[in-house]
Amino acid sequence: MLQIKSKYKIAKRLGAQIFEQTQTQKFALVEARVKKPRGGGRGGKTDYGRQLLEKQKVRFTYGIAERQLSNYAAAAFEEKLPPEALHRALELRLDSAAYRAGFALTRRAARQMTSHGHLLVNGKRITTPSYRLKKGDAISVREGSRKSTLFFHMTNPEAAARAIPHWLSVDASTLVAKVEGEPAYVAAEIPLDYPAVFEFYSR
Repeated sequence: MLQIKSKYKIAKRLGAQIFEQTQTQKFALVEARVKKPRGGGRGGKTDYGRQLLEKQKVRFTYGIAERQLSNYAAAAFEEKLPPEALHRALELRLDSAAYRAGFALTRRAARQMTSHGHLLVNGKRITTPSYRLKKGDAISVREGSRKSTLFFHMTNPEAAARAIPHWLSVDASTLVAKVEGEPAYVAAEIPLDYPAVFEFYSR
């Protein structure tokens, strides 16, 4: 389990977008205050260093192990459009989709929620965070878990205002989310360099 201090150290190296806890104005202000210009800048990085950094960004963003990311990348590399395939595989994990749907406030919480058996897929209890979803699948909260404090935030108006990706539909009143399509990869909108990940594993 990553402690908050450890997360801040990782975020300073990889970027604030890695963890939800570091996507705050306070973190940005602290970073701006302590950050000092370094000679050479980003251009001084070696190709390996850049690729390693981007690979770690993806790994920590989705909270997965090195072997898991390596396997995802290997499978995606066999597809016609590897970056799109990798993004799709990561987003369609049950824990990631539960986070995107607003069931959990962080991906880590979504992983715990899944492994503790609070979520169902098409009415079946699934305890594997990496479970791969597909179009038409419905994610719901187990009846016995609906009164859990884990889901109290869903009744908050701010939760209803949270941006839900186009490939998901969510009914906060019934705690049901449905996969309506597939995640789209738009490089300009996603702060993750998937091509660099493939470069890293191709070395």
